[in-house]
Amino acid sequence: MAGKSFIAQLRTRPEKREELIALQAELKHLVFEHEPDALVYELFQSETDPDLFQIVATFRDEAAFEKHMHIDFHDRLVPPILECAAEDMTLDFYRSLP
Repeated sequence: MAGKSFIAQLRTRPEKREELIALQAELKHLVFEHEPDALVYELFQSETDPDLFQIVATFRDEAAFEKHMHIDFHDRLVPPILECAAEDMTLDFYRSLP
């Protein structure tokens, strides 16, 4: 079964940059602590634009992704993460191939 991945791009408001980083760090920690089928969860910050971030995640399968989307800490952390955004986040989904 193919894994499920996403790449999200988020531009934060400069005054919310550190808050976004802290919220994402907490989310990453909790993902790896409570979601064994989350294979990758990383936050990347642009080297040339400090307010531009990419979030890359890979889950073992669709069920693992669905678990991630409905786990309690996701519901607690994602709304304040999105409140840090200067514009709408883009989100693209990918299938992991062998």
